[in-house]
Amino acid sequence: MMASWGGRGATLVVCAAGALTLPACGSQPSTAAPSTSPVPTATERSVDGPTGFIAPSGNIACRLDATYARCDIMDRDWSSPPKPADCEWDYGQGLLLVTAGPAEFICAGDTAFGVEDVLPYGEAVRVGPMRCESAEAGVTCRNADTGRGFVLSRQSYQLI
Repeated sequence: MMASWGGRGATLVVCAAGALTLPACGSQPSTAAPSTSPVPTATERSVDGPTGFIAPSGNIACRLDATYARCDIMDRDWSSPPKPADCEWDYGQGLLLVTAGPAEFICAGDTAFGVEDVLPYGEAVRVGPMRCESAEAGVTCRNADTGRGFVLSRQSYQLI
């Protein structure tokens, strides 16, 4: 799962003709509430200051504080948008989310790599409104105040 956004469960009832009669196959609507499956929630750790982590795969590294979240990726199967003319540094290797704006590709001469703390799959770290979650499918970072964010993985990226 890329993010813990919640979800809905559904019950599927297959009705067949024959000796077996199921109450749900009758013409009366069922009054039972639909069953729901619990949505796994990441274990979250909150910190007061700047922090960083690397995904267990070693392919994604992130840094965040209360004003931004940035993740860089080493190997990817997708292409970034064209480099803007005003970008004098590297472009397309990472995504950046700041408190006052949408997520975007970063133009930077440095890297988020170099951190040693591994954030295990199924765990999240939060600094102020910025929250990043590590999952086998990739890393999701969001600003809890605005709902904006991004998902980054080897297979794809998404600006939220």
